Amino acid sequence: MATYGQVAALAGLPGRARQVGYALSALNDPSVPWHRVINAKGEISLRSGGSDGDDLQRLRLEDEGVGFDSHGRIPLHIYRWRP
Repeated sequence: MATYGQVAALAGLPGRARQVGYALSALNDPSVPWHRVINAKGEISLRSGGSDGDDLQRLRLEDEGVGFDSHGRIPLHIYRWRP
């Protein structure tokens, strides 16, 4: 699990987490694990336009064994990717 900010920093774009979100939302490649990128609070970021992507992301993560707390957050101290 990585945050949008981590991906932005690794891409040489520190502080541009939102751009990572825009890029992932435009993906048409099913081989990219977009569902493993979450916000810095450990939450799934809600999509605009009433997309069901939020539910799909949670389902995919749960299928991979990722746990959510009672507030719908993923404990980053357990699941955060550390390169």
